[in-house]
Amino acid sequence: MSRRALRALPAVVLAMLLAGGWELYVDLAGVEPALLPAPHDVASSLWNSGDLLLRNFRVTAEEVLLGLALALVVGFALAVAIHLSPLFRRAFYPLAVGSQALPIPVIGVLLVFWWGFGILPKLAVIALICFFPVVVTTVDGLAAVDPDQLKLLRTLDASRWQAFRLAELPAALPAALSGARIAIAVGVIGAFIAETTTPTSGPYPGLGREIITDVNFQMPRAYAGTVVLFGFAIACFYALSLAERKLAPWTTRPRGELH
Repeated sequence: MSRRALRALPAVVLAMLLAGGWELYVDLAGVEPALLPAPHDVASSLWNSGDLLLRNFRVTAEEVLLGLALALVVGFALAVAIHLSPLFRRAFYPLAVGSQALPIPVIGVLLVFWWGFGILPKLAVIALICFFPVVVTTVDGLAAVDPDQLKLLRTLDASRWQAFRLAELPAALPAALSGARIAIAVGVIGAFIAETTTPTSGPYPGLGREIITDVNFQMPRAYAGTVVLFGFAIACFYALSLAERKLAPWTTRPRGELH
């Protein structure tokens, strides 16, 4: 067995134990399937409705990845502006904090009014949910640069841009990637919220809308769709952890790595 498989083994064993406990609870407690389907019913629905779930998953995955990319670009740019301009920091930071308390259904109506029933309103919702952890972690990372390194660069007559590129940016990159991992985890639930608060015109509305519809008629399929979202979030999180090794190889082992 490979080292990677051994590292993943504890998580797999724990998941199997939880699924076994879930199965026993449903069987012994006599819970109605319409309220809590057993794992074998969820697995059966996942197999039988695989094509429908896959088509909706593709829509959701596209929304998550594009929305996250938008959040990363906007979040990083705002973090740099906050770091470089104390005035901008005092003006923008309270608004950024407050943006996380905005009721999505309220602004969802406005977004649809502006951009129609396509993907743009959903990307805006996902980016709004995801950008804040990127901003906070990147600002903290930019502020954590070694002061002696900055003094040395000033002694060598480095420009402000050179100091940012050679010292502050490398120091902030690991923190920014940590924020990105948080963002991609919440981005999946952000896509669910976006799909359930903004209408769509396509034949496949995404897993979020499919799950909400199935809750009323096909509870096992609703849980099957939830399992897909669960696995997607985990896969994205660890894919970004692997990418950190390439983007910031000078850091230690990424936090959150299976070990």
